[in-house]
Amino acid sequence: MKATGLKRRVLLQGGSIALMLGVHQIARGATILAVRVWPAADYTRVTIESDARLNSQQLVVGSPPRLAVDIEGIDLSPELRELVGKIKPGDPFINGLRVGQNAPKVVRIVFDLKQAVVPQVFSLAPVAAYKHRLVLDLYPEQAIDPMEALIAERLRDAPRAGSGSNTNNAPAVAGIVPSAPAAPAADPLGELMAQQSMRPGPQTPPPVLITPPPPVVGTAPVRPVAPPPPVAATRGGSSSTAATASRTDRIIIVALDPGHGGEDPGAIGPNGTREKDIVLQVAHRLRERINASSVNGSPMRAFLTRDADFFVPLGVRVQKARRVQADLFVSIHADAFTTPAARGASVFALSQSGASSSAARWMANKENDADKVGGVNVGGHEAQVQRALLDMSTTAQINDSLKLGGAMLGEIKNIGARLHKGQVEQAGFAVLKAPDIPSVLVETAFISNPEEEANLRRVDYQENLADALMRGIQRYFAQNPPLARSRQL
Repeated sequence: MKATGLKRRVLLQGGSIALMLGVHQIARGATILAVRVWPAADYTRVTIESDARLNSQQLVVGSPPRLAVDIEGIDLSPELRELVGKIKPGDPFINGLRVGQNAPKVVRIVFDLKQAVVPQVFSLAPVAAYKHRLVLDLYPEQAIDPMEALIAERLRDAPRAGSGSNTNNAPAVAGIVPSAPAAPAADPLGELMAQQSMRPGPQTPPPVLITPPPPVVGTAPVRPVAPPPPVAATRGGSSSTAATASRTDRIIIVALDPGHGGEDPGAIGPNGTREKDIVLQVAHRLRERINASSVNGSPMRAFLTRDADFFVPLGVRVQKARRVQADLFVSIHADAFTTPAARGASVFALSQSGASSSAARWMANKENDADKVGGVNVGGHEAQVQRALLDMSTTAQINDSLKLGGAMLGEIKNIGARLHKGQVEQAGFAVLKAPDIPSVLVETAFISNPEEEANLRRVDYQENLADALMRGIQRYFAQNPPLARSRQL
């Protein structure tokens, strides 16, 4: 009888533990396949990939800031020990970590943090080349404002202004000229920021950043971006505006969107070239040219939706561009197809009424799947994505996008690059759905074609490509002068 009673108590205790752990699948004997760390100013992501779904619990400790994560159903493995060496000194959030066997079948990872964070922990089902992934995203308590990031970038670059270097080799177009290399140029964004700080008080309340809810295991990495402030726009500008204000208030901003990043490598060429690396390099080269140019005396500035190797959801890319009140949005990609024979560059604009071809539809569907590969918890992220991506784009925005795309396509052809299609194609690309910004997606080449993959790796080809895209932007503005408006920072 004693033995029977003991067995019953053990079974009851086991059942109670199972209920305490919740309805999530409990991984028993899961094998850790890989661990990856993606540090960035926006957030740091830690990914643990396994052959079965992992169940985890977390605890945040405030002083000093630490995050403890218990992963259940596994033993400490060499792969998990590798996490220690993957933390770099420049990580904005993680100072270091410790990993150990906290209990039988429970591994504890303790993150020593540089600042207080809002952790988001969620699981991803297998997709593309990945198996199950446990994702830990560490966000700052205060979300980074893209406009503040743009100002900070400009202030960092200020000492180099007027150094005499001019990376824009594109020929001049009427009304669009490189910035003068003679004397140190004024810093429009810096001046505006100084003017704002010297005022006794704002005329209108500053934009409010939405405070994120407390972290919950299983929630999505949602980091709301403040909506763009009201913009007053006129075709001619005000004649009563002071000279200084007219010089500093109108800054032409071009949002550059290097596709993919972080967990999402994009297309991979036959020799291992990753799309996410190539398009970031091209974006950096194009940024140099934009920052060295002006439109009818108004300085140009480039804003990158990502300036390093980390994942940015499609909706957040659109939000960032709108937050900095971008005049144009250029998403840069490198195409791939199922056979190596496909080749040539393409430019796409948004369509409200279906794709212009089956190839355009296929491409849009593939690019729109980036969130699944990169790692967004669709359940919790859905509301934000819908708000960001389902705004009705206007006919005027699409028409302007077609003009921009046509100018770029013509310039790409002029550098001797082969075109996949001779006209701008249209499809429902999620990343192009900013209702108030002319937006195009440039497929620079087919990275799946060995010859074009080799071209994309060459510095001179990237330079020529950046020149062509810059000339396309110049020609668009020459025929479609940007509206006069005052940016409220």
